[in-house]
Amino acid sequence: MGDWSLLSRILEQVHQHSTAVGKVWLTVLFVFRMLVLGAAAESAWGDEQSGFSCNTRQPGCETVCYDRAFPVSHVRLWVLQVVFVSTPSLVFVAHALRSVRRQQEAPAGGAPGRQGDKAQIRGALLGTYVCCVLARSALELGFLAAQYLLYGIFLSPVYRCERAPCPTPTDCFVSRPTEKNVFVAFMAAVSGVSLLLGLAELCYLGRRRLCPPTPEAQAPSPDAWPHHPQNQDLHVTV
Repeated sequence: MGDWSLLSRILEQVHQHSTAVGKVWLTVLFVFRMLVLGAAAESAWGDEQSGFSCNTRQPGCETVCYDRAFPVSHVRLWVLQVVFVSTPSLVFVAHALRSVRRQQEAPAGGAPGRQGDKAQIRGALLGTYVCCVLARSALELGFLAAQYLLYGIFLSPVYRCERAPCPTPTDCFVSRPTEKNVFVAFMAAVSGVSLLLGLAELCYLGRRRLCPPTPEAQAPSPDAWPHHPQNQDLHVTV
């Protein structure tokens, strides 16, 4: 498995500028995808080709059948999924950093929404964030559909191959199908959770957009408090 350090450092910036639901999505991405892919999934598919055997000695038949059964490795497909699903968030981070830089370069009093180095998700940045969530949800669906079209729901222990140069229909056997199906189900469940988090984040953003919190609703106005100048004078003299 390749080095995830660069992508991890970039996604730390995504975490800094994300909503609360977005932070949960990033946790799912880090823990249940990147760590599982690096620690366990690759070892389960380490013998994918060497453990694939067919009941024939015809030269080239086993290679052709393997290519037919596994046009793309599951692990490589999941790595591509992580990269593509993370890409919209990188676009949002670029926009957020540009917004923060513009706030820092603005004259004093010209950046009412500034809070340190964190950009406020509103205006054009809110539109970018919504597009980011929609794009990554669409990519999740796309990769789930691609996995289903390539392999179906689960791997079968026996694959029947009828491609040339195999002289007759040939039975081929997949190595450790049960273990691999566990990872297939797990990664599909993680994709489903990611889709639900995307839907929850859209609802969260829509609620904040329609019902933004107002400072007046959080604290009473000082003008509404009763004034008792005689009590204040008494307090001062004491």
